[in-house]
Amino acid sequence: MQDVERLINAHRHSSFHRNELLASESCGCFYCLDVYAPAEIVDWVDEDQCALCAKCGIDSVIGSNSGFPITREFLAEMSEYWFQSSVVSTYAREAL
Repeated sequence: MQDVERLINAHRHSSFHRNELLASESCGCFYCLDVYAPAEIVDWVDEDQCALCAKCGIDSVIGSNSGFPITREFLAEMSEYWFQSSVVSTYAREAL
């Protein structure tokens, strides 16, 4: 899988993911890059199905049950693509 496709697929696990997230051993935020236990999440949006980061409050949380690595390195890749890349602006307008 190409890197961009991998990041797009991973992003699909960052919303409407409550069951997957709560079944995960760990989760991480690809905005603030913090890794923590899903039990630390207290705020949910989108009909209580999308987690807000327990550390920064952004809805950019992904859990280990997603099949993607919950490491600072992977979260940094996600952050680069989704928050710092000019590509995301074009992609977001067209595909999301």
